[in-house]
Amino acid sequence: MTVEEHAKRYPEVWRRFSPRVTLIRYAWYLGTMFVAAWAVHQLDIPWFYFLDAHVQAGDLFGRMFPPDWAFFQVVLDPLVETIHIATLGTIVTFVVAFPIAFISARNTTFNTATWFIGRFILVTSRSVNTVVWGLLFIAIFGPGPVAGVWAIAARSIGFMGKLIAEAIEEIDEGTVEAIEATGASRLQVLWIGVLPQVLPVIWGTSVYRWDINIRESTVLGFVGAGGIGIMLYSSINQFAWREVGIMLISIFAVVVVSELVSAAIRQRIT
Repeated sequence: MTVEEHAKRYPEVWRRFSPRVTLIRYAWYLGTMFVAAWAVHQLDIPWFYFLDAHVQAGDLFGRMFPPDWAFFQVVLDPLVETIHIATLGTIVTFVVAFPIAFISARNTTFNTATWFIGRFILVTSRSVNTVVWGLLFIAIFGPGPVAGVWAIAARSIGFMGKLIAEAIEEIDEGTVEAIEATGASRLQVLWIGVLPQVLPVIWGTSVYRWDINIRESTVLGFVGAGGIGIMLYSSINQFAWREVGIMLISIFAVVVVSELVSAAIRQRIT
């Protein structure tokens, strides 16, 4: 059969999706658009504010420049305190999340009860925002950097513990079975068979979370949990926009440096 005869007998047209899949995709698009439109309608947004929003934004940024560079000496100490809050919070997270991750992984937990407890802790940690954790710890420790450290840790435990637990569940079980066959204890199996396999994930996740915590710690001062956020909030309330400008530049510089350091360390680890 020639090509021409085959084309006449089987006049098929290639389609990326079948008619059923295409219908489902279009139904999904329409459903998403409907939900978005319904959500915007429910918010009752005053759209007339958007008419001069660009003018207001330009005026605001215009008041920030030139930044008050002399004010940087005042900003430096709270900025360093912010870095300390993020660093100590990450260290506390590492100490707490490490054992929780092992009881949250199905292949290293003791039983169903301990697995449920571990997962409950991880979910609870991730469910509450850092600022809310900050408000809770301020009520416990009072305003200051201690509340900020624990707020950072309480939020980060769920993130770090979940990633480490998933890495533990994906380890090579052959290595673990070989070590168990030698008569090693449970602790020796975890130390020799499991830990070396997940160690790169542990270090990489810790560094990555430290990078995130640098950014999150800058806003904890808005609720009184220490750091540069307290001064930033005060300057905004006083309409000291040139001071706000130098603080935003300082925060941006710290975040960029932390991102570069984090990327470099994670690249060497992997």
